[in-house]
Amino acid sequence: MVVPLEYFLILSSALFSIGVFGVITQRNAVRILIAVELIINAANINFVAFASYNPVGDISGWIFALFIIAVAAGEAAIGLAIFINVFRNYGEIDVGHLFTLREV
Repeated sequence: MVVPLEYFLILSSALFSIGVFGVITQRNAVRILIAVELIINAANINFVAFASYNPVGDISGWIFALFIIAVAAGEAAIGLAIFINVFRNYGEIDVGHLFTLREV
């Protein structure tokens, strides 16, 4: 059974919409990071879905998805390091504190 491409696009757009809503409405930095990861995963679903439905059999979408996963892992590591620094200084992870990071 072949799943239609539209199902993947609907799933991807739902994940993207949830991610954008999370980035706009959340004040907790970890929740914003999770929402950004949802947006990145929505793009990965699109890359893999379009690569799978390519009649030539090109795997470039899969390769792009793997590179995006690697970049997202680095982004998460750097983001979490910044959040740990904010938590050590303020005792909470609030986005409002990110703009006051400076050496005292």
